Amino acid sequence: MEKKVRRSRGKLIMRTSALAVTAGLLASSLAACSKGDSGNEAERHVLRIGFMYSNSDNEPYLRQQFTDGYELTHPNIDIEIAAAINYDDQRFEEPDPNKKQPDPYEKLKEMINGKNPVDVVVLESSYLKRLVEDNLLKQLDPLIQESEFDIEDFVPTVIDGIKDAGGGSIYALTPTFNASALYYNKKLFTDAGVTPPTDGMTWTDILTKAKQVAKGEGAERKFGFSFNRWSGDPFWDSQTYSAPLQLKMFDNKAEKMTVDTPQWRKVWSEVAALYQEKIVPTQEDMNNGGGGGIARDEKAVFNPFQGDLFISGRIAMMIGGYDYVNELARAKDYSAKNPKIPSPDWDVVTIPTFEEAPGIGGNIYLNNLMAISANAQNSEDAWDFIQFNNSKEWAKLKSRSTYEMVARKSFLKPKDGMNYNIQAFYSLKPIPPQDINLEKLYREKPNLYQVQQFAQPLFQEVIQKKKSVEEALKEWQTKGDAMLQKIKDNPNGPLEPVEGGGGVGIDVYGGKG
Repeated sequence: MEKKVRRSRGKLIMRTSALAVTAGLLASSLAACSKGDSGNEAERHVLRIGFMYSNSDNEPYLRQQFTDGYELTHPNIDIEIAAAINYDDQRFEEPDPNKKQPDPYEKLKEMINGKNPVDVVVLESSYLKRLVEDNLLKQLDPLIQESEFDIEDFVPTVIDGIKDAGGGSIYALTPTFNASALYYNKKLFTDAGVTPPTDGMTWTDILTKAKQVAKGEGAERKFGFSFNRWSGDPFWDSQTYSAPLQLKMFDNKAEKMTVDTPQWRKVWSEVAALYQEKIVPTQEDMNNGGGGGIARDEKAVFNPFQGDLFISGRIAMMIGGYDYVNELARAKDYSAKNPKIPSPDWDVVTIPTFEEAPGIGGNIYLNNLMAISANAQNSEDAWDFIQFNNSKEWAKLKSRSTYEMVARKSFLKPKDGMNYNIQAFYSLKPIPPQDINLEKLYREKPNLYQVQQFAQPLFQEVIQKKKSVEEALKEWQTKGDAMLQKIKDNPNGPLEPVEGGGGVGIDVYGGKG
């Protein structure tokens, strides 16, 4: 009650401006989910919020996104922003290729363990598991239970992803997430006489449909599938495809390659066949057949969606992020003004899954996880801050976003005037977090990333039928083993080209010679 009286006073003082009225309304609506501070306004609190990256230019944005609303409704609390890596520290330094770059995780640990540790840590999911393993975060389950904080309204894929990183427990919450789904063109399926995809299909089901729908030649070719909106490197498409299987490139010590295996052969064979049979578009298809100017009265009309084969009606199914809904909405608006600009009749279903990894669709990104530092000096306000930013009231405001999805399912609905299967974006479980030991290997041996660079030209040779999958993977295994031995002898490089490397020399900075 004391808290509500104090906030009411604050609203009376600020009624002189429209902004203040808005702030007062926000304070009123969020009062139920914020614990407030002591009744004595002289007792000010400092709450330190730590981010992975920031600088003086970026801080206003972080405040606007994460802290302004809380600070406005909690007049006794002063928010301090800290960053594990402050770009201003390196802004005016002379470039030095020999200088070792700071390790983001080590800097994050310093921010938590330093003399003035942060209270709240805002981080990406890739760091959550490591912080939990290192006992640098407070478990939130007891606080959730004690506060009777409602997490039943959170979409399962978000909570499942958080629990996977926390060994079954909750160490962070996030108000928003990013996700992808499988977009499909209804007309292309109707024209081909093929039943459209549905939720819960496997990759075998989807790729079978893709082959049934694909037809035509040249600029008129209709492709059955695309791994993304903008076609990229086929090797990386194979990595996207196989991500839920979590195939290992090398052993746990990074001393022996593990790519010459039946699983790797299966993945490469399946993805290579999609390119060889023209089921998926190449970069050349995107560049040459993406729909340029549209003829009208003997003049070319600019098509704002040129290069987008899905909007142009030439891709039957495509994996795309939630933000792609905005582009499709714009295409519909443009088409209403100019019928010559295409606008597909579309919907979405869940991303296909593997029989070996049922229910795991990947492409779920938890980017703004909020956790309490194990060394927090103000853990009480830290938990209040997390509750505030993950409340139903705040989710209602965040649901207006056109690029992120709110974590509370009661506020997830299709954009105004649109009708699509929004549950497809959050029905599957995310890919489990990367093995902490693997992350440690990459940190200790930064040259490990170079092992992948042998795969790209080899995979291209498979697509061009210059090598069989078996030959290419054996060659990658051999070259990779030689590279791993060099990395073992000299973890930080520079490295000499591996013999028989196809003319590609790789140095410590990832360049090609």
